[in-house]
Amino acid sequence: MTPEFKALLLKSRHQVYTLLSGHNLSKLHGEGYDFAELREYQIGDDIRKINWTITAKLGKPYIKELHANRELSVVVAAMLDGAVYFGAGNAKQRLMAQTAALLGYAAQQGNDLFTGVGYLPDGTITTAPTKHLFDIEHFCEQIDHAHLLDTRLDMQDALNALFTRLHKPSLLFILHDFLTPIDLSLLAQRHEVIAIIIRDREEELPRPHGEVTLYNPQEGTSQETYLGSRSTKRYRARREANDAQLFAHFSRYDIRYVKIFTDEEPIEKLLMLFR
Repeated sequence: MTPEFKALLLKSRHQVYTLLSGHNLSKLHGEGYDFAELREYQIGDDIRKINWTITAKLGKPYIKELHANRELSVVVAAMLDGAVYFGAGNAKQRLMAQTAALLGYAAQQGNDLFTGVGYLPDGTITTAPTKHLFDIEHFCEQIDHAHLLDTRLDMQDALNALFTRLHKPSLLFILHDFLTPIDLSLLAQRHEVIAIIIRDREEELPRPHGEVTLYNPQEGTSQETYLGSRSTKRYRARREANDAQLFAHFSRYDIRYVKIFTDEEPIEKLLMLFR
């Protein structure tokens, strides 16, 4: 682990333990042993939950809700290929690793199980469900140090593999730039999905630069072109259309999302998400 990345982890841990405290401690309702609340029966409720003693006394059917006696399963899935290799100092890949660390520390602080999965074109980075800081930090280090230049990930194959891998309903964070169409509907049927959009300002709102050499970090090809105001306007229009379609997809399947740029502190955006 490089000293620079170690310092980033220490900073992230301090931010979580001071700023995120208390934001992820709400209990789930479900089968368990700790009493949560007593309420009137509603159509669609499980009749096995009816408390017959209270029902007989009050003359109306009442059910007894219990706190779930299970831990929350927090899964961070990072989609990794050449598209992440972008920005000064490879800022996009570093931001993805930092965000994964913040989510891992938040899970550990909440005494929940953390699972990390990173999909690369030539393999998978994984950590088994854990509460240990070493495992969380090792997963994030692998994201930060992964060789991604000149690689392309098949997103649909990765999402299908993720669906097959995760059997337990989870709080699932998917880290990606989401600059291409993506379908999360299958995962959203089983899990609570939250999309973390990782982007650089230059790919969000590129500026005219005149004669430039553009390098494709996924294909390993380069192209001489003129990047003027007309070209950037066309690009922005296509990116905005992609985002409009993306956000409509998220809304349809109740997927929460947050967009984090490489010049921002991710903890601030995550605080907004957790509130």
